[in-house]
Amino acid sequence: MLMRAAVLTGFREPMEIREVEIADPGPGEVRVRIKASGVCGSDLKAIDGKSPVVRRLPYILGHESAGVVESVGEGVTGVRPGDHVIIAMSGACGRCRQCGAGRFHLCSGPARMTAIMGGAPRVTLEGQETRRFIGIGSFAEYALVSEAMCVKIATDAPFDAMCLLACGVVTGVGAVLNVARVSPGSSVLVVGCGGVGLNVVQGAVLAGATTIIAADVAEQKLKLASRFGATHTLLAGDLPAQVGEITRGGVDYAFDATGVADVLGQAFAATQPGGTTVMVGSPPSGAALTIEPGLLFASRRLMGTQGGDAAPLRDLPMLAAQYLRGRLDLDGLVTERLPLSDVNQAVAHVREGSVARTVIVF
Repeated sequence: MLMRAAVLTGFREPMEIREVEIADPGPGEVRVRIKASGVCGSDLKAIDGKSPVVRRLPYILGHESAGVVESVGEGVTGVRPGDHVIIAMSGACGRCRQCGAGRFHLCSGPARMTAIMGGAPRVTLEGQETRRFIGIGSFAEYALVSEAMCVKIATDAPFDAMCLLACGVVTGVGAVLNVARVSPGSSVLVVGCGGVGLNVVQGAVLAGATTIIAADVAEQKLKLASRFGATHTLLAGDLPAQVGEITRGGVDYAFDATGVADVLGQAFAATQPGGTTVMVGSPPSGAALTIEPGLLFASRRLMGTQGGDAAPLRDLPMLAAQYLRGRLDLDGLVTERLPLSDVNQAVAHVREGSVARTVIVF
């Protein structure tokens, strides 16, 4: 089957809108007609040649997506043609050691490992295998994924909102609810107020935090953070000192959504004894973190997360329900909606930091 896709053929170069061929679904596979796909910072890293999983081109990027099931392969029972679905970033095997321990986001099953490295050979460009970002590749009219990655949603839920749940929302909210487990009445610091950081703010609101401090170097992003529930905003400088002026002794929880080692260190130093810091942003390869051991000795915790430690079949329907009940603002996250033909313009806007989230709509 032929389809249009935005194909990355050279690092640090614009994607090309090309006609590619996508296979029919095999056993356990689902072909989804993409209706909306968010543009994520991970896509930018791949374009720049800084992604640890995007090494050999050509590649179809995009992973934060939702659509309609077009066809299914043999043995698929969980979804059928016509179902509306979110495509989760991971499809847990349920059988490996990590899944057995309940860490589905760290699944080490063969299918999951294949997906991380670009997926099984299902798409070709002029006869050449074309890999798909984490086995999805949603900057295209269709995606071919495993059944385990498809999470059904209500038919009246808007695709441009639902696609955001797959990555930015579940990562940010999950960092609060699944990883740090923020307590009601606590104080929270969020550093970096892009698409993920704003969802950390929303997660803190859902958790019942009463002091939510948002920090960024861009005033425009701080205005957005206030809209999403921040009680205080800081133009980031000396974070421990700035936070200390608002909360005596530091915050209970700190979240770094920048992935910058020095910023993570400052966020950690801005917590009170016994406080918890979570690294939410993806760090560059080889980056080193320096912290004062005495801060750890005061029972502070430093944690990491991958995708909000989410279990997609549990968390994505819950988040969709929160949105439909008016408790989660997804519409406000979408700054612009653009067609696939304008995907490079969308990437430029995300790179500039002028948008919270740009969504490619089909």
